[in-house]
Amino acid sequence: MNKEKELKRIAEAIKKCKKCILWKTRNNTVPGEGPANARIIAIGQAPGANEDMTGRPFIGRAGKLLTQLLEMAGMDRKKVFITSPVKCFPPKNRKPTKKEVFLCLPYLKNQIKIINPQKIILLGEVAFKLFFPEKRMKDFRGKWLIQDNKNYFISYHPAAGIRFQKFKKILEKDFKKLR
Repeated sequence: MNKEKELKRIAEAIKKCKKCILWKTRNNTVPGEGPANARIIAIGQAPGANEDMTGRPFIGRAGKLLTQLLEMAGMDRKKVFITSPVKCFPPKNRKPTKKEVFLCLPYLKNQIKIINPQKIILLGEVAFKLFFPEKRMKDFRGKWLIQDNKNYFISYHPAAGIRFQKFKKILEKDFKKLR
């Protein structure tokens, strides 16, 4: 299987997607970016306004913080596949609905299957609940969880670190554990 071609095929399908109402207000879809052979995938919540304008994930203020956090962990952002469960910007930067996440989730699952990363970083409650719906994020933040032969690291979404200094310090502490 040619991983790059498969990821491009998924990105094209996302561009044409009209499964939920988000297609009506988007400027660009945001399928994710990074190498097809990435050993690490970082999963956020949904694209924001900056991402909607460019079609690229995590490029606003939260993205700058994510880049710093990855560097703090000794990782090069260019070697991490970065995406989210929802591929279109929810208006007014609202949290995506369960229905929107559910309808978009097959794209993310296919991306994970194709890339087959060693590690997955879950950023925030939305990403965490996708994989661990019966668990509470606060019990696992800053820790590794193993499920289906995949290693998941759980932390807050970088946007929380932008809004609140105490969360930024926690994110920094968490990402230092990734080193």
